[in-house]
Amino acid sequence: MLTSVDRLLFVRRVPIFQELRDDFIVRLASVMDELTFPNNHAMFRQGEEGRSLYVVISGRIKIHVADRQLAVFSKGESFGEMAIFDTQPRSATATTLEPCECLELTQEQLYDAIEETPEISLNIIRTLSRRIRNLNQLINEFGTNE
Repeated sequence: MLTSVDRLLFVRRVPIFQELRDDFIVRLASVMDELTFPNNHAMFRQGEEGRSLYVVISGRIKIHVADRQLAVFSKGESFGEMAIFDTQPRSATATTLEPCECLELTQEQLYDAIEETPEISLNIIRTLSRRIRNLNQLINEFGTNE
């Protein structure tokens, strides 16, 4: 478990929360729940309703569709944002690769944050755009290796 100060310092370094006002980060850090997951645990599954995004405090989480790994997230990285914005079922499964601790930000908390500080949505859009580019590159590499 993170202390209040450690949580604040940690959240301040997360890319989607960078460049936000200190008073806002203090409030955001205080409302996020800290969750613990064992090794090889499905945090969410493809097709499930998604109402939260997660930030990895410790451990590693693999995002995959069936046996195809799409990404691995570790300390300070966020995942699960898509389902919050489009309210569609999760597009992939998130499984822990080792025991993990994460902060959870719910859809309601995120929408409140965006209303107060719209810059957070731009940070998330940048993150999602980078991930789409990475996946496009993987698809292109996969196509040339056939």
